[in-house]
Amino acid sequence: MTSPAPQTLHDPSLIPTTLPDRIGDVLKPWTEYSSGHPALVEASGAWTYGQLSSAVDRARAWLGDSGVRPGDRVMIVCENCRALVALVMALSGLDAWPVLVNARLSAREVDEIREHCGARLTIYTTAVSPHAANHAKRCSAIIADPADLGTIGVGPSNEAVEPEALDPVVSNRVAVVIYTSGTTGQPKGVLLTHRGVLYMATVSARIRKLSPGDRVLCVLPISHAVGFSVVLLGGLVSGVRLYLAPRFDPAAVLKSMEKDGLTIVLGAPAMFSLLVEYANLKGLKSLRFPNLRIISSSGAPLPPALKSSVETLFGMPLYNGYGVTECSPTVAQACVEDPRKDTSVGRIFPGIETKLIGKDGQPVPDGEVGELWVKGPTVMKGYYRASDETAAAISPEGWFNTRDLAQLKDGNLFIVGRTKDLIVRFGFNVYPAEIEAVLNSHPAIVRSAVIGRPVQGDQGGEEVVAFIQPRPDCPVTIEELTEFAAQRLASYKRPNRILSVPSMPLTLTGKVIKDELAKTFGETQASSS
Repeated sequence: MTSPAPQTLHDPSLIPTTLPDRIGDVLKPWTEYSSGHPALVEASGAWTYGQLSSAVDRARAWLGDSGVRPGDRVMIVCENCRALVALVMALSGLDAWPVLVNARLSAREVDEIREHCGARLTIYTTAVSPHAANHAKRCSAIIADPADLGTIGVGPSNEAVEPEALDPVVSNRVAVVIYTSGTTGQPKGVLLTHRGVLYMATVSARIRKLSPGDRVLCVLPISHAVGFSVVLLGGLVSGVRLYLAPRFDPAAVLKSMEKDGLTIVLGAPAMFSLLVEYANLKGLKSLRFPNLRIISSSGAPLPPALKSSVETLFGMPLYNGYGVTECSPTVAQACVEDPRKDTSVGRIFPGIETKLIGKDGQPVPDGEVGELWVKGPTVMKGYYRASDETAAAISPEGWFNTRDLAQLKDGNLFIVGRTKDLIVRFGFNVYPAEIEAVLNSHPAIVRSAVIGRPVQGDQGGEEVVAFIQPRPDCPVTIEELTEFAAQRLASYKRPNRILSVPSMPLTLTGKVIKDELAKTFGETQASSS
């Protein structure tokens, strides 16, 4: 049996024949020909493309004076703002690696990433993020405006770290490092190349027909792959006006849609759910914005009921897509010219190959479910300092195993399942092993097990349920464990419920049988309802 022919979105003309060498190069044509056109807009002010280019030059000079070298890792604990964009572009020009970390992560998570990546310098976007300010204070960062970027926090330089060797091909060098939690419970640094993210940005922009006349909302975190590649770089490649928001607020977004004339709004299902809830709270039955031409969802499964509610509210299609960080990230995207009524994630991205592999290791035909493998220019360079995990994820032929279950129907991709343990909460991937590692570090816990459970009517996706087996001689309350987890985990990773059990069901090798725990939990819920 042969693999189904690769599916493509639209036509091959969407595939770029040439790309800039580095992400910072996307500014050059707009700086030369449209320097006065607005590029970045936020609450505190705006930069034109010319002003953004000047800010990048100042940031690059300051970073160089601060001892940042080619191959160094510079961690930016951030939320969306102009300074973040300038710093990322400046690091590109130095051939240094920006390590983007969501400021909403816990102290433990931030510290683990800084230690793992060997950051030469750590910068905090304190002006727009109370969370970043808290991290900066905790780490004794100096609050300053070193390059007229606005106030940022600057941590002490780590003189002990060494730079990484550079790939001889500039476009194959690392453009950004985005950490995603692994099944081992330890964070994994995904190395995305200039070529990969620029390919993603360019094709994404062409699919949506972006132009300098577009006004694009950038509320998805730039520290995550969609916000970085599709929204930020896709917008800058096209010369659009980007409206930066450090966090999502439904009232502010609706106001911006009307006042600023937004044309493109990309978000996660949870964001659109909050928009629907806000409209219902305000008694708004219909929202019509003449300039708005595309709304699109990604980052988590899109429930059919939510899709229908959003489309009724806005009077336009809600497009769907699918991707993973390791693929820069989009793998499939719904066609703008052919909106779907179902929740298919659309056709395979142009220039990307996919295959679906069954349990027997053989390709499956159309309509059957298989594990999704991806190959193409957007696949990551690898996991940083994790050669074994890289080898397990990418075959010698360059195929990346998403470990998601999918099926193709008439050329359209449907995601029907995920890696068994993966939980998706508010558009973020949550790996039980990471939560278990935190709970197991408590002195009163023998072992723990974490599962995800769908929540009826909750568009956030799944709830995180943790089972703990306490030590008989060391009593602990659920309240104490909840606080313990809250101090060490980002909010979306914290267990919604913690249940104590006298013992865990184990295999002969000592592995927890989570299916039995899930069954017991389901029976308990059914009997109490």
